[in-house]
Amino acid sequence: MNEIDPARRFSMDAVRNFEGPTEGQVPSGINDVARQVASQYRRDTMSPIMVSGVLRMVEFAVLFLSGVGLYFYYVGFFSYLAWQYPLTIAAASFLAVVLLDVTDSYQIAALMRPLVNFGRVLLVWAGTFALMALTAFAMKASEDYSRLLFGTWFVVGFVLIFGLRLVMSTLIRRWARDGRMERRAVIVGGGKSAEMLIRSVEKQPYNDIRICGIFDDRGDKRSPPIVAGYPKLGTISELIEFARIARIDMLIVSLPLTAESRVLQLLKKLWVLPVDIRLSAHSNALQFRPRAYSYIGAVPMLDIFDKPINDWDSVAKRSFDIIFSLIGIIVFSPVMLATAIAIKLDSKGPVLFKQKRHGFNNEIIEVYKFRSMYTDKWDPTARQTVTKNDPRVTRVGRFIRKTSIDELPQFFNSLFGSLSLVGPRPHAIAAQSHNLLYNEVVDGYFARHKVKPGVTGWAQINGWRGEMDTNEKIRMRTEYDLYYIENWSMLFDLRILFLTPVRLLNTENAY
Repeated sequence: MNEIDPARRFSMDAVRNFEGPTEGQVPSGINDVARQVASQYRRDTMSPIMVSGVLRMVEFAVLFLSGVGLYFYYVGFFSYLAWQYPLTIAAASFLAVVLLDVTDSYQIAALMRPLVNFGRVLLVWAGTFALMALTAFAMKASEDYSRLLFGTWFVVGFVLIFGLRLVMSTLIRRWARDGRMERRAVIVGGGKSAEMLIRSVEKQPYNDIRICGIFDDRGDKRSPPIVAGYPKLGTISELIEFARIARIDMLIVSLPLTAESRVLQLLKKLWVLPVDIRLSAHSNALQFRPRAYSYIGAVPMLDIFDKPINDWDSVAKRSFDIIFSLIGIIVFSPVMLATAIAIKLDSKGPVLFKQKRHGFNNEIIEVYKFRSMYTDKWDPTARQTVTKNDPRVTRVGRFIRKTSIDELPQFFNSLFGSLSLVGPRPHAIAAQSHNLLYNEVVDGYFARHKVKPGVTGWAQINGWRGEMDTNEKIRMRTEYDLYYIENWSMLFDLRILFLTPVRLLNTENAY
């Protein structure tokens, strides 16, 4: 049988263009029980990927520093082979971490059972020394190095990393018990298939999945209110609001792959959320090759959507924001100071104002801007779009809006974390087009909020900035924003950032 590519079967375009029956993207509310459950999961958790990644760096540092310390003790402070010894120790430390990674010694299950994995860690560390000795022999350099030093380092290094793993085992168990390190999942779809899935997941040893509840559109006759001890908290549309409140990591759709129309109907509602979406394959008769699946323990899953900019990508992007925000504040501080003085001299009122806008995961954030309107005429909700020669805009305001200088205070939003430097521009919560909210104009509009909004973005540098006076402009801006989310990379961010000053010279739509 020819293998069906699940990525092609459930592509992003297929979900967005699916014409099956759907309900509105904004639910009227969730019941009190669901809200109470959601409130229990508002606190962010530690990602297992991040924990194991940090452990890699810590173990490298421990091995390297212990080796260099022994070098100083036995040989002296850079008195012999001043660069060869540290380089060899660094290479061996790095090789040990790589080999531990290759042998799955950084998996959470392995970290929770250090005694069971004692032999594997010892074998990796011994293999590192064997490769190091073989390399020195091949390069005819073995006689230049102290056998006593490396023999001592073998013992000390192993004691340190194994002792560190004993400590990590205790910490991971405590974090898991306290709910600080777990993957929170919601089951989409109830009934017998959901019960089988839950039982299969719970049987997995050292499972880090916490099931928060079940959501299903079907009534209690077809989908019982309690499945395997977990409550049905509401409908699929109510799940959207639940996931806005709770910090959910994963949605697991418990429906057979053969129910393609029903699955697509669900995904069309759920793809706007910044979570991993998996299709349970534990009971599907249609089987793919093993590489087509991801796994929770031994339970196979088809990856439908991944949360964008996650784990280490989010660390890199946050570092990018902090560094370039500080640079931007320093470089543009004379411009911001001059603008503040000009605003104060031009009209009465504060220099800055705060506007409520939609942020990450549709949360409400406050964005800083230089005031560009008369205080008795401004519109904090942005319900009325600013138009050409708008009488509400001051003389200075007209200039700073056209040049986007009014957005410069958002460097501070980016520095403090409510915005990113690059991302979909945050729209005011009451922004409208022809008396319709933007999410009423564009189906799937809230998918823009799967990542943190930005000071500048891909849509802006491609001309979709300023007045959004037609529905088509809203759709095009959303399309460009979704393209950015689906194709994000650090190089893409740099490209957008450095193109922004050039593209802002086009002020055709900026009023």
